[in-house]
Amino acid sequence: MIAVDVLLFDLGGVLVEFSGVQDIAPFLRERLSESEIVERWRHCPHTRQYGLGKLSREEFGERFVRDWELSISPESFLREFRTWSKSLLPGAADLLASLRPRFRLAALSNSNELHWERNTNDLGVISLFEVAISSHQIGICKPDPAAYQITLERLGVSPEVVMFFDDVPAHVEAAAALGIHAFRVEGVQGVRAQLIQEGIL
Repeated sequence: MIAVDVLLFDLGGVLVEFSGVQDIAPFLRERLSESEIVERWRHCPHTRQYGLGKLSREEFGERFVRDWELSISPESFLREFRTWSKSLLPGAADLLASLRPRFRLAALSNSNELHWERNTNDLGVISLFEVAISSHQIGICKPDPAAYQITLERLGVSPEVVMFFDDVPAHVEAAAALGIHAFRVEGVQGVRAQLIQEGIL
């Protein structure tokens, strides 16, 4: 068996707290449940296009506010939206620090320009990884196999030496189909528990 060399992480929901569903509710003219907001967010074409790097932040703000009928201006929405990437989850930095001497650390996230800026400049998340890739930079979102292939190419490794952690089942399945050791986890404790189960911690 080939030893694992790279630990690859999703960010939101795994190492980073993301709070969009709760934060958007006060600005909706129509009252929606959390599950309704999640479903609408998941199928929003503007969110997807912005996450693929195909809209400017101004275009995204204008279209999102218009179609979601928000009670704030596009400029105010964008300021709010940027803060939805809240912080590293408790224990995330310490966990990565404990793993760094033995493994190469990388991140692959379906993100966008504003959240990536915040993760880089405000939260210091991106500097924790040797390689960090966002969907808006490559124009491809997980679970598209090409997103994982690009990550493997940038790392210069084959799939079997990579262990991947994500909280979305489809993303995990797509990675596993390429030969990556992929696990569905939620939060830092989920990552830690899986690492223990795999004999890494």
